Amino acid sequence: MTPPSPQISVVVPCLNEEAAVGNVVEQALEGIRRSGRSGEVVVVDNGSTDSSAEVATDHGARVVVEPRHGYGSAYLAGLAAAQGDYIVMGDADETYPMDELAPFVDRLEQGDDLVIGSRFKGTIHGDAMPFLNRFVGNPILTGMLNVLFGVKVSDAHCGMRAVRRDALPVLDLHSTGMEFASEMVFKAYRRGLRVSEVPIDYYPRIGESKLNRFGDAWRHVRFMLLYSPSWLYLLPGSIMLLLGVAGMLVLATGPIDVFGRTWQLHTMLGFVALTLIGAQVIQLGVFARTYARVRIGEHDPLLERLGRHLRLEHGLLVGGGLVLLAVVGLLAVGVEWAANGFGILGRAYETALLVTALGLGAQVVFGAFFLALLTMPLRNAPGAAPDRD
Repeated sequence: MTPPSPQISVVVPCLNEEAAVGNVVEQALEGIRRSGRSGEVVVVDNGSTDSSAEVATDHGARVVVEPRHGYGSAYLAGLAAAQGDYIVMGDADETYPMDELAPFVDRLEQGDDLVIGSRFKGTIHGDAMPFLNRFVGNPILTGMLNVLFGVKVSDAHCGMRAVRRDALPVLDLHSTGMEFASEMVFKAYRRGLRVSEVPIDYYPRIGESKLNRFGDAWRHVRFMLLYSPSWLYLLPGSIMLLLGVAGMLVLATGPIDVFGRTWQLHTMLGFVALTLIGAQVIQLGVFARTYARVRIGEHDPLLERLGRHLRLEHGLLVGGGLVLLAVVGLLAVGVEWAANGFGILGRAYETALLVTALGLGAQVVFGAFFLALLTMPLRNAPGAAPDRD
């Protein structure tokens, strides 16, 4: 007879933690007992060269081997092996109170999808968290996650957390490094899952830390920026575009004095460059958001609304209109220039505006084709409206 599946799975990634992992396993088993539920402890051996796996097994854990190094790799293997309906996550270094996991599971049972421990709302004991991590690194990274993704947590990188097993397909986690923690939090918010926090104690670790303070911080920042095209592309691109267009309009009729300085053609060319660069950055942001929606399945209400009303032909009309206007204007300027023997170009400022319009028009035309290519899987999906492109 097949034994029933455990209600709780405690997943613990482990790399050379033989001094602590046995106690962690015992604490986790005690936490399961206190919760009044059945459970298991899954220790993921992530390439240990000591006796961590043997110690974990001796203390009652089921050991899963994941040869691909990385915090995220270990958790992906552990989550795949876990059998419980409620999965509690924690480190193998005795920093987290694994015997106090019951509040996490209670929250899951009450309907939350992801429960995150908060060391800042709880108690950080002794020198458990270095000064820079406590007052600089963690607050900055958590603040970035909150701002970039609309998250509302106090400790986004706490390693003790719990998740419902049926929420894992919705989260669709992929990260293999330390950024795994950020991915879990922001995807939970973006995909409408219920998230809450539980204050916890945080203790000094046993053994040597495996963290790379600056390298791991950069992995988090890079990951957040890659998944936040509005902040990485659209905001700076929009600022550059608006400044460039405003500057060109101010100089459209010729040199002007600004704060005692004369802005001339060279300043105009700077605004032209700013406009074209800004437009290009915005276009890359649109491509990135479209890619995230089509290839990764990210929900994007704005793009979905625009996609119902805008098609390839709209982009071709707008871009083609700008190109046509620019070409006609440049031909007129060229005729006048030729009549003057190709000497000094008398309409230099107007020419700069026309060249900018030509560049913007070309970007819109080719960008529209690329967007049509990116969104083709959506239009060809079963049940989608017939493709009229």
